[in-house]
Amino acid sequence: MKVSVSWLRDYVDIKLPVAELARKLAMAGTEVKAWQVVGGSWEGIVIGQITAINPHPNADRLLLPTIELGGEEKAVVCGAPNLKLGDKVAFARVGAKLIDGHTGQLVSLEAAKIRGVVSQGMVCSEKELGISESHEEIMVLPAEAPVGTPLADYMGDVILDLDITPNRPDCLSVIGIAREIAALTGQKVRLPKDDYNESTTTIDSQISVGIADPDLCPRYSASLVKGIKIGSSPPWMQQRLIAAGMRPINNIVDITNYVMLEYGEPLHAFDYNQIRGRKIIVRRARKGEVMVTLDGNKRALLPDMLVIADTERAVALAGVMGGYDSEVTENTTAIFLEAASFNPAGIYETGHSLGLPSEARLRFERGISPGVTIPALKRATQLLVELGGGQAVKGFIDAYPGEKKAEPIRLRRSEAKRLLGVEFTTRQMRDTLVALGFEVKAGASSAELQVTVPYWRSDVSLEEDLIEEVARVIGYDEIPITMLSQPVPRQNPSPILKLKPQVSRILADYGFQEVITFSLTGLDALNKQMPQPHPLEPEPLRMVKPMTAEQEYLRPNLRANLLSALESNLRHEEGGVRLFELGRVYHRRKNDLPLEPEIVCGVLAGPRFKPSWRGGNETLDFYDAKGVVEGLFGQLGVEVSFETGSDESLHPFQQAAIVVGGKRLGVVGELHPKVSDAFELSVDVYLFEVDLTALLPFTLGHKMFQPISRFPAVVRDMALVVDGGVTNAQVQAIMRGFPLVTELTLFDLYSGEQLPAGKKSLAYRITYQSPKHTLTDDEVNKVQQQILDRLSKQLGATLRG
Repeated sequence: MKVSVSWLRDYVDIKLPVAELARKLAMAGTEVKAWQVVGGSWEGIVIGQITAINPHPNADRLLLPTIELGGEEKAVVCGAPNLKLGDKVAFARVGAKLIDGHTGQLVSLEAAKIRGVVSQGMVCSEKELGISESHEEIMVLPAEAPVGTPLADYMGDVILDLDITPNRPDCLSVIGIAREIAALTGQKVRLPKDDYNESTTTIDSQISVGIADPDLCPRYSASLVKGIKIGSSPPWMQQRLIAAGMRPINNIVDITNYVMLEYGEPLHAFDYNQIRGRKIIVRRARKGEVMVTLDGNKRALLPDMLVIADTERAVALAGVMGGYDSEVTENTTAIFLEAASFNPAGIYETGHSLGLPSEARLRFERGISPGVTIPALKRATQLLVELGGGQAVKGFIDAYPGEKKAEPIRLRRSEAKRLLGVEFTTRQMRDTLVALGFEVKAGASSAELQVTVPYWRSDVSLEEDLIEEVARVIGYDEIPITMLSQPVPRQNPSPILKLKPQVSRILADYGFQEVITFSLTGLDALNKQMPQPHPLEPEPLRMVKPMTAEQEYLRPNLRANLLSALESNLRHEEGGVRLFELGRVYHRRKNDLPLEPEIVCGVLAGPRFKPSWRGGNETLDFYDAKGVVEGLFGQLGVEVSFETGSDESLHPFQQAAIVVGGKRLGVVGELHPKVSDAFELSVDVYLFEVDLTALLPFTLGHKMFQPISRFPAVVRDMALVVDGGVTNAQVQAIMRGFPLVTELTLFDLYSGEQLPAGKKSLAYRITYQSPKHTLTDDEVNKVQQQILDRLSKQLGATLRG
């Protein structure tokens, strides 16, 4: 927000240098991002008065005005169409720095001969002075401007660029900043006059207001001014609007903008004669209702949008934009002026849905206090009467269904000391709050106060808020620095925070690249994961107000976004692609918050090796994915096994469930062909998924040191014939049950004509080793026979001849 220091001086005396003022404001919570000195380059520019206007002897469109500068006169050449005898103007002497009206560059003014006449200076436009873009006419100063005075002394200013925090809507106003400055510098605030003459006709006899939805509009105030004449606003008002970054339009619109900047309360002016039925109804939009806004666009309204309507139609979008049918035009003679309080969330939803940003919407979204409506309304009505030539109808409308009585808040010195670590006196706290406009009375004891919040503050409701006010105005930098009374508590990080980077590092070592995708996904993407369409179970969590259909649901798994990333990468990569993502997923729970387990999901596809003259054109397959899972769990020190899986997104014969401690923690397998087609993946894709939250307890155990045996190992091969349904995992589980078996490798799998139907051969290399002595052949033979007997008994296995 931009604020003129000269405007601030209308309400508070400012005696500090700008830099010190900026420091004080910043320390109190209102940062001054920058400031601009207006008139800093106006050296050599003074106030003059036109005392004569003569024709140019050699040009019909040029004139020769004589400018009185206070003790001397200058005749210059000028082509402005608004030259008028007696006007006060800004005169630039030779050597003054001006902005070139055509190039926009800062140039030094030189004496020039124009059509045979020497011009020793220039009468300036607003653009040449850097005030606005107006270049067609010269700038005319008020009649009271002192002739001969440097323009910088009369019009010079400093514009503060303030960064207002969201909790301080009262500071989105000049008076709000003036109140801050007064409290920080020990000055008093002077409010502008708001008294005006009224007609004998009462406003209640002219128009009525009804609030149908008080939850969206707790207060609606209005006045009526007749006999208005539309014209330009005075130069002083235009200059202040321009300094604040707003464009002057006409006296009516400029007054509403001026008072909005002054008080922080947005106002809207309706053409009273365009309000049908002489009644205003504040209501929600009707289903299918359409209105044309001030920008000329037709807007389809939603039922939750608040509108200002007459008896037949909506005439404005409450707090966002006025309607085309009721706008003020050059033919307007009566103004119905609105000052209201609207629900911040409702204004945000309406403005966001329709894409209509505005200064009014910004203020309403911050939660302006309803108490500001009447002071702002009176001030704007006074200006309409003064500058618009109108007459105010007696009284004003004030519908206030959301009125709440201001209850005093107890403020204790002891609580201030507990929160701030420093003790303020009761008088310090009282004086500080009174300076901010709070009403302060004595409390139950000498160490307590009863504080009533002023009408313009909507951000103070608790004792802690009052303590913050005291601390920031006295100065956070005034709070003494003290050492901690106790040592800093020991940090106990969550174990999952250690596991996640460990998993990421391991997968990165295996050649995977980590991706990070949105936590939101769409229904189409979720349906692509299913070979056969059916309702999602459990139903994913849907956003109440989704921004797009592609970001409508919280993801129940990482697969959809990860597979989309894989498809994108395969389109741009010729080699193999290995991607993984580690993040939260969201599972619905009945009558409770959702579960949010941490999941790691990886995908791999394409060639196993980079192209090489040595060949090696194999593609990645199921066992690559399974090997990654085994390597991951091995480095985490967790024993893993695999069982037959049943994940519908994976190939029914190329998948396995990941099991730890008898509990299924994930899945690994080839993506189902129909799922691959749905994601437009033209190669075989392999996927693994592990629930890290469920895995975490298995990683927390203490590792026991096992020394390397100093005795030699014995290696034997064993080929078994088993039923086709017997798995390698079943066989290995039995073999590993013998203490002397230290290493076990499946090196051959065969099924064919040399075996009976329904049988297969599994060949294993078994390493036997004892930590206590060298094994003999008899010991190894005995253990090997015990293994064969148990396999025969439990799995029906026989030794292959």
